[in-house]
Amino acid sequence: MTLAPESAVEASDRPVGGPLINQFELGLDAPICLTWELTYACNLECAHCLSSSGRRDPRELTTEQCKAVIDELARMQVFYVNIGGGEPTIRPDFWELLQYAVDHYVGVKFSTNGVRITPERARFLASTDYVDVQVSLDGATAEVNDYVRGPGSFDTAIGALENLQAAGFRDAKISVVCTRENIGQLDEFKAIADRYGATLRLTRLRPSGRGADVWDELHPLPEQQRVLYDWLMAHGENVLTGDSFFHLAAFGESLPGLNLCGAGRVVCLIDPIGDVYACPFAIHDEFHAGNLLADGGFQRVWQTSPLFTELRSPQTGGACSSCEFFDSCRGGCMAAKFFTGLPLDGPDPECVRGHGEAALAQDRAVPAASQDHSKKAPTRNQPVMLQLGRRPDDLEAAIVPPSPPMSACAENPLAGFNPNN
Repeated sequence: MTLAPESAVEASDRPVGGPLINQFELGLDAPICLTWELTYACNLECAHCLSSSGRRDPRELTTEQCKAVIDELARMQVFYVNIGGGEPTIRPDFWELLQYAVDHYVGVKFSTNGVRITPERARFLASTDYVDVQVSLDGATAEVNDYVRGPGSFDTAIGALENLQAAGFRDAKISVVCTRENIGQLDEFKAIADRYGATLRLTRLRPSGRGADVWDELHPLPEQQRVLYDWLMAHGENVLTGDSFFHLAAFGESLPGLNLCGAGRVVCLIDPIGDVYACPFAIHDEFHAGNLLADGGFQRVWQTSPLFTELRSPQTGGACSSCEFFDSCRGGCMAAKFFTGLPLDGPDPECVRGHGEAALAQDRAVPAASQDHSKKAPTRNQPVMLQLGRRPDDLEAAIVPPSPPMSACAENPLAGFNPNN
């Protein structure tokens, strides 16, 4: 992997020497890692799902097309791919694709709610190289977790961790989206991770997908941001963050990690139909860079997309440039700003110096979602907070049975699932 081609960034624009982050800002010729949403089908209906998952898209890439993508990632020397969804293990060919990636030396980290991490699958994972498993858990208790992820989801996740531990799988990840409801459980999350020989990974709640609808209710309060920062400063060396919290650097010392928005520079997202977006948290037309089924494949999109070229160009600080903490927080998260209707060169909505709060108080236009894969009617897996906020017409839909879906898996991706397979 090398620096981005000079057609995208002139050689004269690149700094000589200095921190590696200065090179990353101008892009690489292949992403260090990328997120690949294999499917939008999901057995859950998490209230804060950034991709509004639930129903599969009938245009999903075929098995052979997915293998061709893996071949291209191998040629480009992408270090690893972070597979998500939806619930990726629901795809009938998921395990085949995972094995294909491993056989072609593309490392795989996949995120799962644990629904198909059976003892047998756990043993398979424990025997496989280049695979990392990330189990989603958004509450250290069922009461907190199931409020946003749906009834029974806590037990499912813990069951998956138990199966992985029993099979000898080492260092699974427990992925937590930090919310107003669970900031007070950080020590408990760490204890769960230690109990199962896992590593805790904390990520930031973004107001994208269904997360936009619940962001006002769920995003941490200013005083909780400080609690999170202090906790990460004390435990950061043993906790992963995926560089989610570089906006917290304005409290003082930067957290461990890249502390940079890598969108279109070192990371990107591929969706189930092959569309490429600048950021895993910005699945929106505004951040659409192209489709890998077009001539030139993924490499052409990554290296020549006008959107990515723009993101890799030297950036000004905009309204934040005069702030003494700009070099630390870099203005915060692009996706968080966009989906709350703030300018991309403005402050992060959760700016810890208070500038975001002032910006949110001004007139702004919150962009409409460009796609939604949510289930058409509520199911028994719907999170508590969505049930509490349901409109009267939704309640009527829940009482009156909906018309039969076009196919069993369209509304229930686990239709016919045998947990022993």
